[in-house]
Parts: sequence; structure tokens; C-alpha cells
Amino acid sequence: MKKALENKEDIKLLVDSFYDKIKQNELLAPIFIDQMQVNWESHLPKMYDFWEMILFDGTEFRGAPMRAHLIVNNKVPLNSGHFEQWLQLFFDTVDELFEGEKADEVKVRAYNIANSWAYKMEYINSQQAESRPIPD
Repeated sequence: MKKALENKEDIKLLVDSFYDKIKQNELLAPIFIDQMQVNWESHLPKMYDFWEMILFDGTEFRGAPMRAHLIVNNKVPLNSGHFEQWLQLFFDTVDELFEGEKADEVKVRAYNIANSWAYKMEYINSQQAESRPIPD
């Protein structure tokens, strides 16, 4: 049964369900698990705080999400395909669990974040590719 997205407990359900999908995804799981070796016990609470800040003006989030993605990008160059897959899993999770104004809002916010970051990563990667010498 779907419900309104109303509070931090709902955000925890969303985030936990979403990352369960990430851990099973062919494209994204290797980045999170193998390359970055994410510590889920510390990562998930940060994500709860992040989405609470985004949706409900929470004040607990401490972090630099763009910096974290730049670190990932240095190990595994990220492209629009990564962000599209992330976004599809996120939308699927929201749609499975929630409905209403905040469910729509979180999808719009996620869409904006994913597209902005995909553009930035592809720009960074193209600049790095241009500055590399061409092999003989």
C-alpha cells in the first residue's frame, strides 16, 4: 500500500529500499561495493540526513556530496548512463512505496541532481581526456 512521504522514517524506508536495489544492480553495484567499498553503516545515515534536508529542511546533513562524487569519478569515470540508471532505480523505489506531493517533489529533486551531476562529470571527463597525450 502506497502512502505519503511525510517524515524521516519514510525517508529511511525510501533510502534503504533504494540502496537494496543499488546493491543488486549490474552497473552500479560494482562501483559502490567493489570500487568504493562503501561502508553502508555510515553511508545510509548520511543519505537519510541528505534527503531530509532536501525535503523537510532538515539540519543534520554534514557533507560535500559533489566532492564525494568527484572522488568516485577519479576511480571510475561516471557518465550519463550511470546517473540514468541511478535515477531509474530511485524513481522505481519512490513509485513502489509512496504517492503524493512529496513523492513527486523527491523525484523532481533527484532528477535535477542526477542531470546536473551527470553533466558536470561528463564535462570533467572530457577535459581530462583532452589533456591526455594521444598514444602513438
